[in-house]
Amino acid sequence: MKGLVTLLAFPLVFAACSSHQPVATPGQYACAFDKTITKNVKCNYLLYLPGAYGTRTTQEWPLMVFLHGSGERGGSIDKVKKQGPPKLIAEGRQYPYIVLSPQCPSGEWWSADLLMPLIDEIIATYRVDTNRIYLTGLSMGGFGAWRLAGEYPWKWAAVVPICGGGNPNDAWRMRRLPFWVFHGAQDNVVPIAESQTMVDALKKRGADVQFTIYPDAKHDAWTATYTNDALYAWLDEHRTAGGKSR
Repeated sequence: MKGLVTLLAFPLVFAACSSHQPVATPGQYACAFDKTITKNVKCNYLLYLPGAYGTRTTQEWPLMVFLHGSGERGGSIDKVKKQGPPKLIAEGRQYPYIVLSPQCPSGEWWSADLLMPLIDEIIATYRVDTNRIYLTGLSMGGFGAWRLAGEYPWKWAAVVPICGGGNPNDAWRMRRLPFWVFHGAQDNVVPIAESQTMVDALKKRGADVQFTIYPDAKHDAWTATYTNDALYAWLDEHRTAGGKSR
């Protein structure tokens, strides 16, 4: 299923102090600026519904959010099918999840302003088990997964960043999230140190984190990862409690 979403992002409120009245007397005054603005965001996306979605009409389904790499930005939505779960679905793989695969617009990077309203729209429209929302991405999408995990840690049941990197200062906020991180040891696009830094930061915070290194792999650490049934068995073990991270 292909889709186009145009949403109003969350209101951004700027506030300062207390008075809106203009002043004419020379001197320094404490004044206030308080205005609500909106931001329009839009993107194309692929949406996969499990085979039994139409017959099990009361069942809620896990949602897997997949973030592609930089090469799939903009243009035809079919570019998103080049790698990862969308590619496997196009080849006939069936998932027991709803799979959301947004397409990042040309020249942009993954951001919460774009993704969180889209995810909320999917949750409002389809029967999503909000205690089982899984986040994954590769390369640029791996960076996006780290970023969203840090900004919205309560949203995800588990996170799978592949050949990406993030801000180790976010480790404290993400410490209750389960992570399975993947990287190729010979990666000459995103150095393995990017993942190692995040893994080390999480371990210092006592987080539940696994790190798989493919010793002979270069940048493509995703093919072996997304075709590994153990990954999906691991995802199925994790859920949030009452919509909040454990």
